[in-house]
This record gives sequence, C-alpha cells and structure tokens, in this order.
Amino acid sequence: MTKRNVGVLLVGHGTRDSIGTEQFFQLAELLKRQLPSIPVEPCLLEFQSPSIAEGWDRLGRQRVTDVRVAPLLLFAAGHAKSDIPGLVQQCQATTPGVSFSFARPISRHPAIIELVCDRLQHSIDAMERPAERMALVMVGRGSYDPCAQADMRVLSEIVANRLAVTNRATAFYAMAEPRLPRVLKQIATSITARQSGESILVHPHLLFEGRLFHAIAQQVDEVRDQFPDVTIHLSQYLGPDRQVAQAIAGRLELSKQDETP
Repeated sequence: MTKRNVGVLLVGHGTRDSIGTEQFFQLAELLKRQLPSIPVEPCLLEFQSPSIAEGWDRLGRQRVTDVRVAPLLLFAAGHAKSDIPGLVQQCQATTPGVSFSFARPISRHPAIIELVCDRLQHSIDAMERPAERMALVMVGRGSYDPCAQADMRVLSEIVANRLAVTNRATAFYAMAEPRLPRVLKQIATSITARQSGESILVHPHLLFEGRLFHAIAQQVDEVRDQFPDVTIHLSQYLGPDRQVAQAIAGRLELSKQDETP
C-alpha cells in the first residue's frame, strides 16, 4: 500500500480584530507543538489571510497527499457543514492526487470541558463566593442550527454539574433563544426579589478576542447598570490555550502510521 503523507489544514473563522487574529496564529503554533512530525498550516475562512486555498497550496508544496481538515469551530453549524467543505472541495479539484478528510469540531472534547471549568473556577475563586451563592450563565455565539444549539446546552449542563452550580442557564448572543440580556435580567430580578445576595457569573463561550466578545461584555455592562445591587462577573473566553490545541489534535485521530512528507 502506498504511504500517504499527512498534513493538517487548521481552518479558523477569521476576524477583523487584530488581537483575535494573532491569537489564532498563536494557537496554530501550539498545535504544531502537539504534532511535531506533521505539517500544520493555518488558514482563515474570511476577513484575513492566508485563505483556505493558500493553506492548501502550502501543504502541497510540502508534498502532503492526505489533508486532515481541522475546522477550528466550537460546534458544527453552517461553516462546518457547508462553507468550509465547499472551499476544500474546490481546492481538491485542482489537485486530484490529494485526498482529504474532516475532523469534528472541538465541541465537548474533554480538554474543552476542562478548560471551561478552569476558566470559571478561576472566576469563582476571585469572586470569593461558594457555588451555592452563584448563578452561572453560559453564553454562546448562537446558530440557527438546532444541533449546535443543543450542543451548547449540553455543555452548559456538564460544566454546571462539574462545578456544583445549581442555578444555571444557557443563553445566546444571536440567532438562537434565549438571548443573553433577557436571561441576565430574569436572573437579576429574581435575585433582587429574594434578596439572596447571589452573584451571576457569565461565561462567554468563544475562542478568541473580537467583536462578539466585546458585544457580550457590553450587554453585561448594560444589565449591571440596571441592577447595581447584583454582582455580575464576566469570565474569560477560551483563548490560545494548550488545551484547545489538545482538543484539536484529539479530534484529528492521527495514528503512528501517519507519515511525515
């Protein structure tokens, strides 16, 4: 059997935010450390370079004949199911000797769950409040795809159970219900009425810095202004972390037989 030279095409969504773009490339370097014997080429779906076609060509120049496409997406929605596959198929049509396969989005990979819990535990420790005095709101970007919405809700339940937080909710920034401002107002109103003294911890389930993170932070600030007696804390997004790279590598399911060109 002819050996196939394996390479990884890491596909990010792309952002106009310079910090978010830099964080994507930082993560690509972490993935390269996870996979030292396999070529890894980062590329972006939109807004920034290199494009998917440029990343594909770079792997070709390294004699890669088996491209493992890793969509850097938290959940499987339109980009993972349609946009990225369509562009990759266009690339493959120009290089018929090169095959490709897709890794699943990192979704609820154990390393992602661990990282979310780490981010939230750091916030809980800083707030100096026990879990029973905390309301957790997990907020996702949102999608019209019902499977992506369900994945976010399941992740929320897993994380809340790990942290022993009983008062929990899932919200979305856009394209799905319930929206973050409504959820925050409902919880803050309940806390105020009960005079429970609970705090609200909001986790923005995003990969990098960018417009979405700042928009979510603004929504949190607006609810803070409306409920000055309720402490609302915004935790950190995932960022270019070793555990994100570990999740990507795990989804690729590479074996020892995968060859370096």
